Amino acid sequence: MQRHGVRMVDISEKNNVVRVAVASGKLKLKSSTIEQIKTKAIKKGDVLSCAETAAILAVKKTPEVIPLCHYISIDAVTVDFTLEEAEIKAVVTVKSVGKTGVEMDALCGVSIALLTIWDMVKPVEKDDTGNYPHTRIEEIRVDKKEKRV
Repeated sequence: MQRHGVRMVDISEKNNVVRVAVASGKLKLKSSTIEQIKTKAIKKGDVLSCAETAAILAVKKTPEVIPLCHYISIDAVTVDFTLEEAEIKAVVTVKSVGKTGVEMDALCGVSIALLTIWDMVKPVEKDDTGNYPHTRIEEIRVDKKEKRV
């Protein structure tokens, strides 16, 4: 029988090993927005705490939004933010002991962290026409992936 379409990769014969992935990305913002984040003056609340929680939730829910990702045990997630004059860099590290890598989970976490920040700062980032000429997400990537046997 010939198969068409998509299917999950069979990982049943693979051994459990420690797997770590680090992903990062940047959100360009106005410098005045960065200052409001630092001073916790954004009306929706503590931007970085909310983005951290959203990133962790996104990591745990990755197989629900990326159809061919396996459900895996997530053993640790860290989320770090670096604030520069006109950008925020998010770094998400995911660790698991399992049969498949965690890079998609880390990428999902960093993407949702940045989207959460954008959502929370929309009122101060919009211009007079309701657009976002200064706001953009850039450079989402896997910085490191390792498998420890």
